[in-house]
Amino acid sequence: MANLDINNTFKRRSSTYRLVVTNDDTYDEVIAFRLSRKSVYLGFSIAFMFLVGLTIALIAFTPLKYYIPGYGTKESRSALELLKIRTDSLEQAVHFKEQYIEGIKKVLSEGNPQQLDTIPLVLPESLPSLD
Repeated sequence: MANLDINNTFKRRSSTYRLVVTNDDTYDEVIAFRLSRKSVYLGFSIAFMFLVGLTIALIAFTPLKYYIPGYGTKESRSALELLKIRTDSLEQAVHFKEQYIEGIKKVLSEGNPQQLDTIPLVLPESLPSLD
């Protein structure tokens, strides 16, 4: 493997090159640039950072952000929270009714009138309204 001279690498990075754009028909110089590897790298870095910043600003400050999955309006988020609360209270009500029905089935299936229903039914103090 060839040894890389550090001084040679720095010289190549700072040495200048000439980029000439010519007219193909007349061979006239249209424009000429003096470039170095460092200036080309710096130019591409600035252009990349500008495009990333422009993309972020375009998404952040325009309605395009609503097309991103998982991002919604404040109204939709509050409606989703309300639906979650209602769903939880409905699940609790169904669970309590299932407990009650299981207790009735147990009492009716045993046929022993002296045995009482011993299934504890835990009810909250007040159920949230579904309105």
